[in-house]
Parts: sequence; C-alpha cells; structure tokens
Amino acid sequence: MRKRILFAFAILFVAILTAAQDTTNSVLKPPKGAQVAIVVFEDLECPDCARAAPLLEEAAKTYNIPVVRHDFPLPKHPWAFDAAVLARYFDTHSKNVGNEFRDEVFRHQLEITPLNLHAVAEKFAADHKLNLPFVVDPQGKLAAQVTADRDLGNRIGLEHTPTIYVVSNKTQGKPFVEVVDRSQLFAMIDNMKRE
Repeated sequence: MRKRILFAFAILFVAILTAAQDTTNSVLKPPKGAQVAIVVFEDLECPDCARAAPLLEEAAKTYNIPVVRHDFPLPKHPWAFDAAVLARYFDTHSKNVGNEFRDEVFRHQLEITPLNLHAVAEKFAADHKLNLPFVVDPQGKLAAQVTADRDLGNRIGLEHTPTIYVVSNKTQGKPFVEVVDRSQLFAMIDNMKRE
C-alpha cells in the first residue's frame, strides 16, 4: 500500500513538473514570425522595471525584435494592479497605445499615487484623443487578463520584477535565457541570433 502511495505521488510530481515545463515553453517563445524576442514580466510601480524599460525599447529597435510584455503586479505595490488594468484598456485601442501608457507610467512613477492614477490615465487619454470612461473595466475582463498574466508568472516560478528573457524559436540548445545582468542584454541577443 505504501509503495502505491509513493508511486502515485511520484507520478503526480512528474505530471506537475511536465505541466510547468510546458507552460514555460509556451510562454517563453517569440511571437509568430519572429526568430528572437524579449519577454518581460513587469510591475508598473516597480522602480527597477522603470529603469529597465528604456533599455528593452532600445534593444527592440536596435535588433528589430518584439518585446512581449506581461503584467506581474506585486502585492506590495498599491496601485500597480490598477495601472495594469488601465494599460489593458489602452491595449484595446492598440497595443502601441497600451505600451505608450506603460512607458508614461514608468516615466512619472514617482508622482503617481493610488489617488491620482486615474487622473494620469485621463491626461494620457486626452493627449491621445481617446475617451477614458470613469469605469474602464465594468465586467472585470481586463482585470482577469492581468490576473492571468500574474498567475502565469507564478506558474513559471517568477519571484521578482522585472524578469526578462531573451527567447528564440529554435528547437535545439537553449530556447530562452533569463537576463540577470542587463548590461549583457545586447550580447545575449547577439548570441541567441547566432545560435
């Protein structure tokens, strides 16, 4: 009986590891048509994410590769989740507008509070000739997308923001590598493109 229980636990453990690896492999791939990309899990209230954003944008432009952004709002940041929901709202107009909002939040991060976040979004909307409704997510669909991204990050074992990966669509070797030292980002992209 004990051997059966241990065997069942072993099978369950292998199934969990396989599912986690499948999740990691499906997330850490470039978008269709791209050979290499940058995948980042970020928190809009994270100062380190704000410092990393211009470097990621520069790398994307230099190498003409996409940056795939995922929301990973940390519980310790009081307005990060709401900012991510607002960014998702702007994504509904275009992904570029959503990313511009994210970058705007990063640039003004020190000035933003839970009380003035909506006013920041209103100004951004007005500057882009967009209408921002008082309630941007009445059915909770955008919040569900942010939660899904955060859950995805948890499933692949993220512990901090930003978590940045250089990813490729190759089937041999390393298909993705985490960027720990951002000063090495360009070299990592060069290596990924060469391999």
